[in-house]
Amino acid sequence: MATTTNYGWTTPDDTALVKDGAAAIRTLGSSVDTTTKNLNPSTTLGDMEYRSSTSNVNTRLPLGTASQQLRVNSGATAPEWFTPTPSGGMTLISTTTLSGTSVSLSSIAATYKHLLVVVSNITTSAGFYFYCKFNNSSIAEFNSWDMGSAAGTVSTYQAADFQFNSNTAIANTGAINTASLWLYNYASATERKNFAANFGYRTSGGVSRTALAGGTVNTTSAINELVFNAGGSTTFSGGTVLLYGVS
Repeated sequence: MATTTNYGWTTPDDTALVKDGAAAIRTLGSSVDTTTKNLNPSTTLGDMEYRSSTSNVNTRLPLGTASQQLRVNSGATAPEWFTPTPSGGMTLISTTTLSGTSVSLSSIAATYKHLLVVVSNITTSAGFYFYCKFNNSSIAEFNSWDMGSAAGTVSTYQAADFQFNSNTAIANTGAINTASLWLYNYASATERKNFAANFGYRTSGGVSRTALAGGTVNTTSAINELVFNAGGSTTFSGGTVLLYGVS
């Protein structure tokens, strides 16, 4: 029995006596129908097809979701849709109100490159200092420096937490008390992490000041928790902490 060149559909030989033309047409038509469907498996508007490992058979790739992009999968065997992470963008991870003697931002996902923390309108039960601890560790793993705008002197120290402001008590009321913290490469499990902080505040004597701080966290563990406190038994009575992930 003769067959077609590309798809091998069965046709009568040139010398064959066609006794049942209808049956021959049905056989050929069924072959054409099957092959056509194998090459066009789409069922929904927006579907795409790509060649499968089987000759003359395509695989259906359903339409992705809004803003997804097309790429080759990790095995380099087929296309797939994926949701890209915005390059250089910031995502608000959480919003937390300051209260109690300490506030913890925990279970921080390791899906970003860096972290940015913005703290505003800090108020407390008494004059205070503003501290931050990573992973709630009690190990003296901060190698830090801070500089206050009053004297312009620089202090260096090693401790289990770092101090946003130099050694000047902060007034416990007043919306001027604001802080920011950049933590770089926080999710790395092999490298130490650098950080930089800025703090604008009013002293207990009513003087407005700015302090800078920075340093290195001497740990190769990923940072998944930030703990803020006002020192000793001093409690927070207000303030908002915004945590951003930076892609």
